[in-house]
Amino acid sequence: MRETDEAWMRHAIRLAEYAEQLGEVPIGAVLVKNDHCIAEGWNGPICHHDPTAHAEIMAIREAGQKLHNYRLVDTTLYVTLEPCVMCMGAIIHARITRLVFGADDPKRGAVCHALNLGNADFLNHKINWSGGIMADACGDLLRDFFRSRR
Repeated sequence: MRETDEAWMRHAIRLAEYAEQLGEVPIGAVLVKNDHCIAEGWNGPICHHDPTAHAEIMAIREAGQKLHNYRLVDTTLYVTLEPCVMCMGAIIHARITRLVFGADDPKRGAVCHALNLGNADFLNHKINWSGGIMADACGDLLRDFFRSRR
């Protein structure tokens, strides 16, 4: 499974690089079902004038439209950075089965760092998650982006 996870994470990294070309924070997301990409997203709050236009949200919105369903069961979401609380809420409500993320976000990550929604007892939907897939490549993208802005 690790080989498959890395292949999809490379896809998410390409989307993050696209976001960076647009002047956005470089985060990318890919939603997969039955080993096929059903939706993609990249950060777009600046371009869309929308604070909710995170990569994960964009992919979830696209998938819902394609599948004609707000429930995205039997899917895996690959994202280059540990999701924030807003994105984790959407991931949980969409009933995404599995989450794979690259870089940790110790300050704002809502899977297992700042908040622990990946294992929260009060949620009625439990998500299987894995972090640290291609973490160095994902983290380097973000570090380089912010370094260039300072």
